Amino acid sequence: MTAMVWLALLAQDTEWLDYGGGPHARRFSELAEINAANVAKLAPKWMYQTGVGGKFETVPLVTRGRMFLTGPSNHAWALDLLTGRPLWHINPGMPEGINACCGPMNRGFALHRSASGERLFKVTFEGDLIAYDLSTGKPVWKKTLADFKKGYSATGAPLVVKNMVLTGIAGAEFGTRGFVDAYDVATGERKWRFWTVPTYDEPGGKTWPKDFHERGGGSTWVTGTYDPELNLIYWGTGNPGPDMDGDVRPGDNLYTCAVVALDADTGKLRWHYQFTPHDVHDWDAVGDPTLADIVVKGAPVKALLFPNRNGFYYTLDRTNGKLIAAKAFTKVSWATEIKADGKPALVAGQEPSDDGVKSCPGLGGGHNWWATSYSPQSKLHYFGSIDGCQIYFKTEQPFVEGAWYQASTTAAIPAEPSTASLVAVDPVTATSKWRVELAKSPSGGILSTAGGLVFYGDQDGWLAAYDAATGAVLWRFQTGGSIAAPPVSYRFRGKQYIALVAGGAVIAFGLP
Repeated sequence: MTAMVWLALLAQDTEWLDYGGGPHARRFSELAEINAANVAKLAPKWMYQTGVGGKFETVPLVTRGRMFLTGPSNHAWALDLLTGRPLWHINPGMPEGINACCGPMNRGFALHRSASGERLFKVTFEGDLIAYDLSTGKPVWKKTLADFKKGYSATGAPLVVKNMVLTGIAGAEFGTRGFVDAYDVATGERKWRFWTVPTYDEPGGKTWPKDFHERGGGSTWVTGTYDPELNLIYWGTGNPGPDMDGDVRPGDNLYTCAVVALDADTGKLRWHYQFTPHDVHDWDAVGDPTLADIVVKGAPVKALLFPNRNGFYYTLDRTNGKLIAAKAFTKVSWATEIKADGKPALVAGQEPSDDGVKSCPGLGGGHNWWATSYSPQSKLHYFGSIDGCQIYFKTEQPFVEGAWYQASTTAAIPAEPSTASLVAVDPVTATSKWRVELAKSPSGGILSTAGGLVFYGDQDGWLAAYDAATGAVLWRFQTGGSIAAPPVSYRFRGKQYIALVAGGAVIAFGLP
């Protein structure tokens, strides 16, 4: 291969630089070399066995001939993109005594590139944010986000915005107080913090009892998104605390179970939309807020798309938070509709009780944290869904710092097993266009491509390619390990690849 040919191939390389495949989190690849006509020939090109047990939820980052990924229990790797050979491995371990929800997984790195160099950022399960040298994996700086002894933990991939790295926090099941933080990429200095539960005298504070904010919940455990033109950051927030006993916290409980739009420079709240006021079913709104440009009644709209854990699909105007469309995409019993003013039309008697109340969706929600994908080509939004109900109970529980604070639990209904599906929704109308039944509850996430394909991996280890327009299955491959994260796509040395983690193995797929 001549030097000129080599340089030409390098110029064609593409990257995958953050959790959502861009700040808008569409997880759409412009690459079309792999398409409906040839996807049946897709096969593994290399595989790297990490040798680490546990659940992998990481989104690999790809840049300049290298792949970067994280694993459970604070592991992380850099791999050679040609062979999968490891270049470095981080294994700092974890401190003892972490009492957190719900397993020590991690969803990936963030990357910042500037004239002065490149850095990677990740959180640790115990709640640190660390900057790493991209070439060596050596730490550059570390900041503690919160005290894990109080129930805090961190699992989400950070988000780079300008010269800042942003991160959320987990821990609402322990009566913590959620926040979104922004740190200087060079120094680690905290630039701002937005608390998702305001104090009583702040805007939204009177939707809580006085002095309740310190244990109000509102975790931010999945990565947000960013609109550079509007300079707004969008972040989903989790359940209030305690989850199922709403009697101790009368009011709507802002800003839990909501999406908040924050000024990127200051962290100040610009608008919010609360999907589930006064949530008592643990319906976190932490899915990634996907940004898409759509046309509604002939007019262009900057939209925010959000299939919610409460069973409704929402399309919002991301400039102001106003509702455009909302419809149920799964079985819903707690509300009959989302009204024009954005509020749910509640059904009486759906709150948890001492004896138990059947309500739909179940605790896991209609759609949980699993990564979604929007294709500007098909103009459809793809995501995993659960159809099912559970019995919700309520008990009284005193708050103890650092202890589980859910105030009861749920039970399955043996005669009514849940079902699962892959759904394609038109965000203009919030209407499902196709639905494919899945064998088990969704676990991974989704990638769509300009080749007219949708890729999704399941708990049983099957990675499948679907026709983006119809949902027809075009290709399946048994990876040998449970899949709990979305695939990514990139071009390397002139060829398109699909890559993901299955079980503890990283696999890169390509055409012959």
